[in-house]
Amino acid sequence: WIKPESLVLKHSPPRGTQRHSIGAGMAEETVADVEMKVVEEETPAEVAEEKVEEKAEEDAVAEDLAKPKEPEKPKELEEDAVADVRAKVPAGSVEFNSADSTMNVLTSNGCQVISSLTGGGFSYLLGGARTTVGLTSGRYMFEVKILELHSRQEPQGAAGRIPMPRHIVKLGLSQGDTSLLMGDNSEGSVSIDSEGFLQHEKTRKKVAKQFRANSVVAFLVNLDAASPNANTISVFCDGVRICAPQAIPDNLLGKPLFPTVTFKAVTMQVNYGPVSMAPLPFKCNMLSDAAQADVQAGPKASEGSCEIVMPVGLPEQGYFDWVDAFLEKNPGYTELSDRKILDWAHRSGIWKAKTPGAFSTDKPDMKFGIPLMDDMSVKKLLLHIAPTVRKSFVVPELKANLTADERKAFLKNFAGPSFKKVAKVVVGEPTADYKAKVQQLMIEEKKEKTLAERKKKAAEAVRARLLEERKKKVASMKQKKEGEEEVAEEKEVAPDEIVDEDVVVELTDEEKALHYRKSAQPDILDQTLSKCFMDFSLPTTEEGFDQVTFEWASQDTAEKVVKDWIFAKKMTQRVENVQPGQWFKDAWTEWARTLAGWKRLQAEWKDPNKKKALLAKKAEAKKKEAEEKGEEAPKEEAPMEINADDLEVSSVENVADIGSGEPLFAEFTYEDWALLSARYELHVLLHSFKKDVEDPDRQSFSEKDLGFYYQKYTKKNWALRSFAVDTMEKFIDLVKDTVRLAPQTAFLEPLQGEETTPSAFVKLAEEHRRERTRRADAGDESAELKFPRTSGIAAAGAAVAPGSLGRLAPQQPLRAPYGAPNGGAMRPAGYAGVVPGAGIGGFKRPAPPTNTPTSYVAKRPTFGGAWKR
Repeated sequence: WIKPESLVLKHSPPRGTQRHSIGAGMAEETVADVEMKVVEEETPAEVAEEKVEEKAEEDAVAEDLAKPKEPEKPKELEEDAVADVRAKVPAGSVEFNSADSTMNVLTSNGCQVISSLTGGGFSYLLGGARTTVGLTSGRYMFEVKILELHSRQEPQGAAGRIPMPRHIVKLGLSQGDTSLLMGDNSEGSVSIDSEGFLQHEKTRKKVAKQFRANSVVAFLVNLDAASPNANTISVFCDGVRICAPQAIPDNLLGKPLFPTVTFKAVTMQVNYGPVSMAPLPFKCNMLSDAAQADVQAGPKASEGSCEIVMPVGLPEQGYFDWVDAFLEKNPGYTELSDRKILDWAHRSGIWKAKTPGAFSTDKPDMKFGIPLMDDMSVKKLLLHIAPTVRKSFVVPELKANLTADERKAFLKNFAGPSFKKVAKVVVGEPTADYKAKVQQLMIEEKKEKTLAERKKKAAEAVRARLLEERKKKVASMKQKKEGEEEVAEEKEVAPDEIVDEDVVVELTDEEKALHYRKSAQPDILDQTLSKCFMDFSLPTTEEGFDQVTFEWASQDTAEKVVKDWIFAKKMTQRVENVQPGQWFKDAWTEWARTLAGWKRLQAEWKDPNKKKALLAKKAEAKKKEAEEKGEEAPKEEAPMEINADDLEVSSVENVADIGSGEPLFAEFTYEDWALLSARYELHVLLHSFKKDVEDPDRQSFSEKDLGFYYQKYTKKNWALRSFAVDTMEKFIDLVKDTVRLAPQTAFLEPLQGEETTPSAFVKLAEEHRRERTRRADAGDESAELKFPRTSGIAAAGAAVAPGSLGRLAPQQPLRAPYGAPNGGAMRPAGYAGVVPGAGIGGFKRPAPPTNTPTSYVAKRPTFGGAWKR
């Protein structure tokens, strides 16, 4: 469109000419004249194109009018419910079942309000509850309204992944013997959550709009075979459909389907009927108005006393397999244990990274990187809640149930007549049913392993085929690029690799003879077991149990099995909590002092100057001793010459002086001192162990635990390589006069008495040195010893005061500062000073720190002109 006021054309004459006018001197044209000019300017082609377009539009309209109109589909296929004259369920009987809900679900106002615990780690865990009736036919609905969202600020230091979303509500159906936490990838349920996702087993897809707080959400179940939407579920928000009818999976049909709610960190109002809070576009019966013929009742809470079952068994003897079989036969029992909390967290979507370290089935890895989960607040709160819930529990705490003190402490939580306290002892030879169950589990494990190997090989074959096809394609493209004639090859269509999942496996004779199934993870860690197995015992009624039953063997047989098991563990398990006694501390302190004196004496004897002073000191001591006795002082005589090699070692009374002032150990080398220390250290270690353990059944320990006890007592690390050997037998051959391996038990046994003095071990070391010397003189090259000399860490032959052994020797501290009085760098020990021409600025590389003390104090250096420039 062209505005009339803008259609004013002014004619300007050419430059240099006079302006002229048209008609009565008018300088403007009328709007009508302009419009006529615009029309006149349209080309014939444009006019023809407009006519063609108008003709096409007319033809399309005529075609639409000629077609018959299809009937519109109805917006809602659900029809109004007809009056049902059949008997109804009793009033007030439909509600969420407290006996069929998770431990964190709380109800109030006659189960009209439902919420979950949010204390500690419970804010991350899902809760679930099933109604008291399951649907078998008909069309019914119930409503929920989110009243409150529980939010909390995350504590500092959360390194794990917080499960999202923080608030969730899932409405669905589940079978009576399946998980209450819908959407955990398990079988037996289908649900639609508040985010609009439908989930069945591992299938998850978006099917609905989201619903939020303060909205009335209706969940409709249609099991009416005559309905167009038969065997479907639907969700309505404030009376408006927010998802199309979703088919109930075929594997759920045929069994009663219980309306179920799974939620987290919310409080909801639940309306079972008979009047809805937000009417739907059609009339539909509520769940509380269901006909008795269309429903089936679920489990009921126990009206009498509930049971608290504590299984008692031995590690690695089928304990947890028995617990699993018990829960399978008794689904009404709820498990209270660490492994159950871990499984609960996994089903709630809490991701956990693998934590380095060793864990067991009894005490699994409970670190999630979330402070409120890692502080074990969930377990603490569960122990407070359990006595208030009308449920029966099984408590498979293997270590705790084997200890009398821990059993008594746990039973105090369930004091009173509300719970019957039962201990079930599973010790001895299992029953035939249990053995069959174990063999079935072993067969399933072998099947899974075989199938996994097949799938791996199939995947490798597919990768190899794809790689070969890619190589051929590259070669073909290369030939085409170079202009060569491409050789036509007949393409072979490789079929998809199909893995045969029908696996047939058999157990070997050795596997058939097993009574217990082996698992990759131990039942209890050795470190934990070694600290507590001595306190293991079987339960009795005096501890507070109402009943003690023996599931596998009789009481006498079970007690004998436990006693024999403890004795066998004494022979193989180390004592983690053993501490050096006073006898060892006194002996070790005296040994450290004596050894240091002997080494100093040897060094003085080897030094001619110090040797002369040593002999003079000895003569002065004899003179002083004679004066004290009132005797005449002995005349000064030349020291008596004695050939130490001619002396019988056992006849030497004083190892520090064989008579001529020479010590018996004058010819000791590094290797002799190392073996001397090893002899005495093992001697006092083995004798002290018997004193400190105070167990007549445990007199010593095996080779595998030597390193542990050696470090525990001497604070040094035990290493065979320090003695240039690789087996314990070879080391024992070097000190066979002091210690041996018992032939039957392979335990270390001391060969010297408890009161043997350190001097006696010097004589043993000297005899061994002389024997090696004789063998070496005879040409036996194996007699020569050459031990590696360690630096920084206390050597095997070094004796240091208890509590300071095995640590790195501290480096020499930095010396006084040099440079400006108010600053400057620190001069390290061994610094060589300024040398002209020794590198940039005349500095030498500092020498490495030494362990020899020095009194050198650095001074400020004088720098020349080169330094200034």
